[in-house]
Amino acid sequence: MATLPNPLPTLATDPSGRSLGLTLQPGTLIDVTGEGRWHEPLLWHAEQPATPGDWTALAPARRTAGLLPLLIDVGGGQGGPEAWELAPGETSYPGDHDPEEVLAEYWEDTEDDDWPGLAPEPQPEAASPDAGTLAAEIADHLLTDGTWLKEPRVALVPARRSADIPAAIGWSGPVNHEDDVARLCAVLRSWEDRFGVRVVALTFDQLILSVAAPPTTPAEAQAVAVEHYAFCPDNINQSSTPSLDAYAEQLMDLEIWSFWWD
Repeated sequence: MATLPNPLPTLATDPSGRSLGLTLQPGTLIDVTGEGRWHEPLLWHAEQPATPGDWTALAPARRTAGLLPLLIDVGGGQGGPEAWELAPGETSYPGDHDPEEVLAEYWEDTEDDDWPGLAPEPQPEAASPDAGTLAAEIADHLLTDGTWLKEPRVALVPARRSADIPAAIGWSGPVNHEDDVARLCAVLRSWEDRFGVRVVALTFDQLILSVAAPPTTPAEAQAVAVEHYAFCPDNINQSSTPSLDAYAEQLMDLEIWSFWWD
């Protein structure tokens, strides 16, 4: 995968990140993959449990060091990212894939109807929040709500843009649906552009996004639901949501999108 120079190796000798313009709490560099150790760290995460405000404190790392904040969960049955069987060697570059072609292929694998096309970009509203600001607010919500993450940690990932975070670490959460997570990241890039999506949290098999411009009408929600179903069929097939229509109703004005692959 094509990436910018990775600043994380600097933290091996400068764990506070001072030379990168950071002030980090004690943390761990992760270079363990499903095939052994990677040639450089894939992410850094704090050793202490994440608390509200940690995301905001790390947000300047994007500007000073080219690192993006992320919440991860180290408390699931699979443990932390060192046990997630990360697969950076199997990951391509998100920019090499067309998001509509990716979704259309997924759709045609599960549905007999023709692919209906991408949902239109919603009309901007004066009250729409800034995507970065909302991401920080959603991160704090995930930490205070208590139902999303069991043992959250704040992390830093070397990535060009938020949508690329899963590909940057070779996340294998959707492996039963897609071997190359960069193809899903191509869709995330499209959602980032159209809906102000940001990747906020990852667990072993769950992706959580903030959404600054969610659908606000039934027609918009229905079109987005189609994309979600192609992106992650298990959101409907393995949930209590009985139909695509019912799922679409839940998407209206929803500022958190989550995806889980069986």
